[in-house]
This record gives sequence, structure tokens and C-alpha cells, in this order.
Amino acid sequence: MINMYRVSKWYGNFQVLTDCSTTIAKGDIVVVCGPSGSGKSTLIKTVNGLEPVQAGKITVDGVSVTDLKADLPKLRARVGMVFQNFELFPHLTVRKNLTLAQKTVLGRGTEEANSKGMASLDRVGLLAHIDKYPGQLSGGQQQRVAIARSLVMDPVCMLFDEPTSALDPEMVNEVLDVMVELAQEGMTMMCVTHEMGFARKVADRIIFMDRGEIVEDCGKDAFFGDLDARSERARQFLSKILPH
Repeated sequence: MINMYRVSKWYGNFQVLTDCSTTIAKGDIVVVCGPSGSGKSTLIKTVNGLEPVQAGKITVDGVSVTDLKADLPKLRARVGMVFQNFELFPHLTVRKNLTLAQKTVLGRGTEEANSKGMASLDRVGLLAHIDKYPGQLSGGQQQRVAIARSLVMDPVCMLFDEPTSALDPEMVNEVLDVMVELAQEGMTMMCVTHEMGFARKVADRIIFMDRGEIVEDCGKDAFFGDLDARSERARQFLSKILPH
């Protein structure tokens, strides 16, 4: 589903990604973790071309993201993206947030878009809030609406960029519960998160990054259980989070 080969990126003279390679199969749930500033969010944003790269190749479901002729808007319509800060249109109701892209990008009629929106919102447990504005919802509810907005586009995979880091602790689980359900339904997911409990519960693989490099790329049982086989940097990271 997702293939990254020797992906490198610079901001000016500063290299933020260095020779990053990984392959994510259809139905895989991959958690990307690591210390702040390690390049996790940049890596995930290169998957749908939100962050252009200067070297390497990326393909998603057979489509080359790094090809200069790539139709990135068309690709992004098929790759769901959930951001840290919800990114909902505050002046539109939840219903309109869910139907806008369906109509303008996919060309769906009002009735079909509305039906899809309602089904998707029901899926995340928020159908009763369909005619409210984002500002009338809690942070956790807004993030669940953002997930529903991605799902109405029938994505081939979902990207999550620290989806719970802007939430109050009480609201984290309601978002993670939706993500767990998606994982159980077989959605291909790549998720940048600090929620190691979620990673242990649903991830197939863990990608650990440090200083723009993929240091570890292994199964979750090996990552959390076989510490002797991990790099020194990964052991340091795990020693600080696992006791808590």
C-alpha cells in the first residue's frame, strides 16, 4: 500500500529526513514513534505529498507521489489524513464539513454526500451532533469528526499525525477507541503517536525514528519485548516511557 525508498528531505541546509525506507502492506497498522524533533510528522506528511522531498521515491497504492506529474489532489482524496489540531472549518456545521469535499472533489450529489456523512458520523458515535458547529464540540468530539470526514472519502489508507496530542487526557481514549475499531476493520494505518498503550494494543509494526532516520522498523512484540536487540537510542527511549 505504501512504499518509501531512501526518502530524504532538507529545510535549507538542515536535513530533516535521511534515507528513510519502509514498506507498509494493505491492512498493516504501523506506529511511528520517537523523541520530539526526530522527523516523525515530516515523514508521514511526505506520504501524500504535503511535504515534498528532495530525494527518494514514494508510492501509495501504485501511484508515485514523488513523480513531478503526480495528481496530488486526486491522491489526497484517497489517503485520509487526520491532523493534531482537527483542521475543521469553524464556520461550517459538522454536516457541511463532512459533505464539502465529497461534492467538490468526488462529485457526489447532495443526497449521497449527506447519506455518507451521516453513516460516517454514526460510526464515530456523533450523529446527534451533525448540525452543530465545531466550536460547540469538545476537542475529542472534533477529532472524531475529523476522522469521520476522512472516512467519507473512502480512503485506501489513513495517516494520523499525533491525533491525540492536543486533547485533554479525558478525551484521548474516545479518539483512540475509534482508531482501534478502524484497525480491527482492516484499515491500513500509519500513525505518529506517543500513545504507547495504543501501539501495544493494535500496531503490527513500530517504526522508531531519531534525528531524521528510521532507527528501528520491527514487530511490536520485538520492539517492546526484545530490548537486547534494540539500538541504544531505542532502549533509552523505552526506559523513559515503559515504567510509566
